[in-house]
Amino acid sequence: MKKKLGISYSEANFQNYWNWFTAEDLGDEIELVELSFEKNNKADIEKCDGFVLTGGIDVLPAIYGGAEEYPYKPDVFLPERDEFERLIYDYSQKAKVPVLGICRGMQYINILEGGAVFEDNGEQVNQLHKKGSEDKVHGVNIDADSLLYAVTGKAVGQVNSAHHQAVNPGKLGDNLMANAYSDTPDALIEGLEFKDKRGKAFMLGVQWHPERMKEKELNPLSQKIKEQFIKEVKSHKR
Repeated sequence: MKKKLGISYSEANFQNYWNWFTAEDLGDEIELVELSFEKNNKADIEKCDGFVLTGGIDVLPAIYGGAEEYPYKPDVFLPERDEFERLIYDYSQKAKVPVLGICRGMQYINILEGGAVFEDNGEQVNQLHKKGSEDKVHGVNIDADSLLYAVTGKAVGQVNSAHHQAVNPGKLGDNLMANAYSDTPDALIEGLEFKDKRGKAFMLGVQWHPERMKEKELNPLSQKIKEQFIKEVKSHKR
């Protein structure tokens, strides 16, 4: 029986996440499953051996005690998506299923573990990080004692950037640690993982978008993360 890799539906560029996992990556061992609040296919969650929590619209601020009004607030939130992805993450932790959180996905993991995000990073920071006509690009510094370093083999690297919110370092979720920071003056948190990994499945959160980096196949901050995640999915035992 094939392993199933669940990708949470995003209203923003969903196909990029789907296409990131090529036929060569998946082989005959893994099939992709779209997990969608619109389809409400909750039953498929428990069939999955790995999850990608994707980027997209801001998480409803009420979930983390955030301000109702702030710059670049979306016209409409998607609380149904927030709730559906909470079910995915809760199941992943109960059943010890590997998780990769990308952009909003990483931020939401922090929120679900009791942390919070900055509602908006401010105009000065947004000039360096918020997507314009295309993604911004900047460097990151990676903690040498982290899982992210073990996976990528990199202490520094270049990533893309397209976000106006960020994990609040004063409000990290329970048992989470930052494993990477932007090399920009704001030094935003760029990656998260569990601090104490005992009894935990693989989990990485990244603020960048590995699925749509330029030359992503050559950048270990995309390719190595994907390769390791696929290994974790293949080795998951129900």
